Amino acid sequence: MTGYRGRFAPSPTGPLHFGSLVAAVGSYLDARCQGGEWLLRMEDVDTPRNVPGAADDILRTLEAFGFEWDGPVLWQSQRLDAYAAALEHLRQAGLAYPCVCSRKEITDSAMRPAVDGGPAYPGICRAGLPSGRAARAWRLRVTDEETAFVDRLQGRQAQCLESDVGDFVLRRADGLFAYQLAVVVDDTWQGVTDIVRGADLLASTPRQIWLQRCLGYPQLRYAHLPVAANAAGEKLSKQTRAPALDSNRAAAELLRALRFLGQPAPAELASSRPAEVWTWARQHWDFAALPRQGSIALANQADNGR
Repeated sequence: MTGYRGRFAPSPTGPLHFGSLVAAVGSYLDARCQGGEWLLRMEDVDTPRNVPGAADDILRTLEAFGFEWDGPVLWQSQRLDAYAAALEHLRQAGLAYPCVCSRKEITDSAMRPAVDGGPAYPGICRAGLPSGRAARAWRLRVTDEETAFVDRLQGRQAQCLESDVGDFVLRRADGLFAYQLAVVVDDTWQGVTDIVRGADLLASTPRQIWLQRCLGYPQLRYAHLPVAANAAGEKLSKQTRAPALDSNRAAAELLRALRFLGQPAPAELASSRPAEVWTWARQHWDFAALPRQGSIALANQADNGR
């Protein structure tokens, strides 16, 4: 791969909020200031969580905030055959295996917690399915070797996937393809070279790198931005009731996102048009000024979206 190609990949589970904006601004400016492309992908493969109308609302919000993406939007729901082909490749290579385990069985048998919460899978079905039970999911085999990478912001990161995560799910018990498989297949198919996203996904990256290796894909470059947290220290999200972005205040919200990312944007931009904010941001973007911590708490909940 040559050049730079980044992406922003929201899930249509609700409207964009300030935390979403921070990730979008960081990835957009990192791409544009390196003369690269910036793609938009709608990660709608987890259909039970999709909210009707949310995808269209996300697209309208991004347009109102002045984002311009290259090429058409990619919809994961239209990529199921590609995920199935990748899973079949892994199965034929002996790297993926069926699993019967329920969440309770895994929790009861786990020896340790996983790095991102929940139990690390203890390998119950690695040697074959228990007699008389049908497969519920498909998992990818991992090893006890270190999977490491150097994040452009957070520095060197490493996990031993066998102990830190365990064999992880590629296809869920409900038949849906898992996030890890879909995102890796799509990033490579779209020719993405650089991923700039929130640090809440930092713990997922070694799994994605391992999956890239298993599929014979190139390893990407990563930069994980600090996530915006509320006054209680919780990451801004739909679950923590983060307010939706207000398109009528696009310039002011962009200014706030730039300052969150360590960029000294002048206060007068708050009353300008989004295009003027982007002009300033492209001329002054300083990757070295980005905060290195994993999260930054906003002053109070009222400031999170207003």
